Amino acid sequence: MSRLTRRSSPRTPSTQPSTSPSSSHARVPRKTLSSRSQPDRPDQKTTVVVSGKRRSGKKSTRIRQKRQLSNPFATLLLYALRLSIMGIGISAIAGTVLTVIRPTQFPGANFHERGGFAVARRSMSFTQASASSLSLRRELLPLKAKLEALAAKYPKLQPGAFFVDLDSGDYVNVRGEQGFSAASTIKIPILIAFFQDVDAGKVRLDEMLTMKKELIGGGSGDLQYQQPGKQFSALEIARKMIVISDNTATNMIIERLGGIKALNQRFRDWGLNSTAIHNSLPDLEGTNTTSPRDLAHLLAMVNRGELVSLKSRDRLLGIMQETQNRNLLPQGLEKDATIAHKTGDIGSVLGDAGIVDMPSGKRYIASILVRRPHNDGNAKKLIQGISRIAYQHFKWYKARPAAKQEAKNRSNT
Repeated sequence: MSRLTRRSSPRTPSTQPSTSPSSSHARVPRKTLSSRSQPDRPDQKTTVVVSGKRRSGKKSTRIRQKRQLSNPFATLLLYALRLSIMGIGISAIAGTVLTVIRPTQFPGANFHERGGFAVARRSMSFTQASASSLSLRRELLPLKAKLEALAAKYPKLQPGAFFVDLDSGDYVNVRGEQGFSAASTIKIPILIAFFQDVDAGKVRLDEMLTMKKELIGGGSGDLQYQQPGKQFSALEIARKMIVISDNTATNMIIERLGGIKALNQRFRDWGLNSTAIHNSLPDLEGTNTTSPRDLAHLLAMVNRGELVSLKSRDRLLGIMQETQNRNLLPQGLEKDATIAHKTGDIGSVLGDAGIVDMPSGKRYIASILVRRPHNDGNAKKLIQGISRIAYQHFKWYKARPAAKQEAKNRSNT
């Protein structure tokens, strides 16, 4: 046996035979050493005892591999990292394949939101059966009696009204299913259809629409005074349709959405029983129709985000809040209340429908249409009075528990 003095850094063993015992430089595991244990100091040399027998290069390689695997924690970490990378790759591939196969199942494929919020094209899967049910709970009979008493003071008028408390589902129905000439309240379902197509990618808000001569409608609005051929963004046209009730803008939107027939089919798919377009605007003859319940139904679905995405819902209601005609429903509200609404006014019918947001946080839908003798001004007074009575009722009204809940409460006492 001979002593070999070497530094801790490994040396490559010679591949040629040597007669000198010092030529055998292969390192071995500590458990095979016959040397005395030495303190671990950085400046100290390591002295080991090895046999004079030559160690092969292959064995040296195995020894180095064992030393590399001597730290189990590092090995485990390495394997975990490799598995993570492999998992991420597999997930990315699977996600891409599934999106190609079934793209409509992934909301992110339909909307760039939800920095806002998005509802992934739920509106496109609506059927008449699923959309025809308005979530109603209990009719508010005391309020109904007050409204009927007020209407009795105007015997020449034929009102229809529908109110829904959006928090409780309690409602009032005063001939709300009756069909009426829609006047400009028909622009509410048209606006909803517009934003539905925006959500579906069929219409861009910034696309340019050309005003054609055959689309110019008289009555309300200022586009009728523009030269045919002028272009406007789709969003600007939609805003004019509601804010200043522009009839030319309405006709342009109807054409962009596929025409009257396509829109009427969509209204039926939404479960609307009385709403239909029969003529372009201004429709002074009153052939376009709707009902107070249909309008309330539409607004309730929009409020729940069922017909359009929540992002489009907020934009839609924001436009309706800008309605310039504030002579009907808004006149019955208190100062700090807000309303998103649309009015309608032709000789035979006056109406207004919208969502009221009270300072207390309570919210309700109001939808009123009044059939009248030609331009009878009492219709305006009646709508204002109905709005005022309803607002005061909802202001102080506290919804009671449903019947099942009442029974449960009694059993617990």
